[in-house]
Amino acid sequence: MDGLNVSVVSEFVLLGLSGSWETKVFLTLTFSLLYLGIILGNLFIVFLVIADSHLHSPMYFLLANLSLIDVGLSCTTVPRMVTDLLKEHKVISFQSCMAQVCFIHIMGGTEMVLLMAMAFDRYAAICKPLHYLTMMSPKKCILFVVMSWVTGVIHAMSQFSLIINLPFCGPNTIDSFYCDFPRVIQLACSDAAKFEFFGTANSGFMSMVTFFLLLLSYVFILVTVWKRSSGDLSKALGTLSAHITVVVLFFTPCIFIYMWPFPTSSIDKYMFIVDFTITPVLNPIIYTLRNKDIKIAIKRLSRQRHHNRFC
Repeated sequence: MDGLNVSVVSEFVLLGLSGSWETKVFLTLTFSLLYLGIILGNLFIVFLVIADSHLHSPMYFLLANLSLIDVGLSCTTVPRMVTDLLKEHKVISFQSCMAQVCFIHIMGGTEMVLLMAMAFDRYAAICKPLHYLTMMSPKKCILFVVMSWVTGVIHAMSQFSLIINLPFCGPNTIDSFYCDFPRVIQLACSDAAKFEFFGTANSGFMSMVTFFLLLLSYVFILVTVWKRSSGDLSKALGTLSAHITVVVLFFTPCIFIYMWPFPTSSIDKYMFIVDFTITPVLNPIIYTLRNKDIKIAIKRLSRQRHHNRFC
């Protein structure tokens, strides 16, 4: 924590999202509704998985954990983004900025590993159905989740330990609505170029490798199903389409931004709106509309409430 003593900067100024007053009011209402949808939609999935015994399976256990991570990721950025939209002077303290960097990478790293666990679950269910309960036992599911969080924490701490010890003596303006490694490190009173390799090797490499491993796993599953029976290919593709959609939406901004860790334009802040608002609000919709079990569970819950009301 010596870096805290060296730093002169006590706060950062966020430029946020630019636009006219009318545009900012519209964005405030839009992001407020999206945030409400994120909270209600994802927590509803968690509640449904817990309440309905028919959803007590590895796939839905992992899905519930994904929903919790989406809520956490959005909570680190969206509330401040919404409140700052109508402010003329947007300020975040040095400590809050560092905490935001840390939590963004904890949640992001955890979600990457959890998506790999969900891909393995689909592989076991589709390609190894007779061994599914052994490959995805409750202990292994818990292990997957623990490994996801441990990986996320290690990834975040590697970023945090570097940035917290850097001296910040000005300027203190960040062209974004949130704090993140590529933007903040540009403000350090040291040669930021030497950290470029670290940023790319850490977040960029992790995003790229995880993304391609996931795509390869889905291709392998589809090829395996196609070799067994071409008639089952459309069914497998329908099952995997939700997973593939989520993976593409989540990883595209990460790869675009972290493979070029020192941005020269403000496009990265608009790209990450997808990860912070669009993907988390779409996940419940995608998994609900494309999932027969979830639809049945919702109908079952509705019938139960209707029955309890008239008893």
